Amino acid sequence: MHPDPSFRPKRDDLSALFVREIAFAGIFADTPDGPRVAHAPVVLNEDATTLQFHLSRGSGLTKHIDGATALAVVQGPDAYVSASWYTAPDQVPTWNYVAIEMEGALRKLDDAELVAQLDTLSAQHEARVGANPPWTRDKMNPALFSRMCGAITGFEMRITAWRSTLKLSQNKAPDDRERVAAGIEASGHGALAHLMRQLGSQ
Repeated sequence: MHPDPSFRPKRDDLSALFVREIAFAGIFADTPDGPRVAHAPVVLNEDATTLQFHLSRGSGLTKHIDGATALAVVQGPDAYVSASWYTAPDQVPTWNYVAIEMEGALRKLDDAELVAQLDTLSAQHEARVGANPPWTRDKMNPALFSRMCGAITGFEMRITAWRSTLKLSQNKAPDDRERVAAGIEASGHGALAHLMRQLGSQ
């Protein structure tokens, strides 16, 4: 994470809000074959102490991470910042971004826990897309659903550390921060510009 403390979220719940909103993470861990990463949808529990996900059984991580310590990284919007957007002299280009790290020990989920995770994921995201009626596994042949579950493995991370960076030009003067937000918005990164205006001065 970025060492500048001005890029830490000021609200205690903000990191968890980003994880729930983005709901997709890179899972990093060491294996006998070297460091590996897998990418997966995630479910953060209500009190933000555990993170669940599932991986293909063929993933380079799956057979090695039960009981291991891993890092989950959720990345939010990001964009290039041109030095020409600053009024202050002697500036350099940089990058604004949102990134949330969670570290903790992993345990393999049993079959019932995996199915519960899949039900939670589909319910959350079916609601987001406004499916009416929403998809549920009841629409599937139970034997086929069971076979498909056999191709994946569920895990839960007990989160022991959060490390978050919201690099939104907080270290710049208000006028320059707005000029950067306008430049980022004009370059097609409206979500990041919105975050800069909402959170960058807090």
